[in-house]
Amino acid sequence: MPTNTLLTARTRSISIAASPRAVFELVTDPAALPRWAPGVARAVRVEGDDWILENDQGETRITVRASRDHGTVDLLAAENQGVFTRVLPNGAGSEYQFTLMFPPEVPDDAVAEQLTIVEAELEAVRALCEEQP
Repeated sequence: MPTNTLLTARTRSISIAASPRAVFELVTDPAALPRWAPGVARAVRVEGDDWILENDQGETRITVRASRDHGTVDLLAAENQGVFTRVLPNGAGSEYQFTLMFPPEVPDDAVAEQLTIVEAELEAVRALCEEQP
């Protein structure tokens, strides 16, 4: 892909009745990833700043860039492609935003399918965070 090609960004967001700290702790915990994104990883092991995801396709290495101060959690594969997330304060709770970038050649139905998966993952994050004391 040429470096001057713009990707199509799609963002989904969910309100969560839990503190930003609780949401951040969950989404930066490699052991929790299979609980809220089982299609992404059945298991995760940590190597430095990288997480090795095990799933039906084998193993994938991602680099996790997280900043508690900024509420950002980026899960990046090769060439800085991946998902960009942010935990924001929202009243007494949080807002969790999840942004994906798609190359222009990705068909609309494939984008829609991926966004449906993301929405289910966001629902799982909310359920896990809201069940915590």
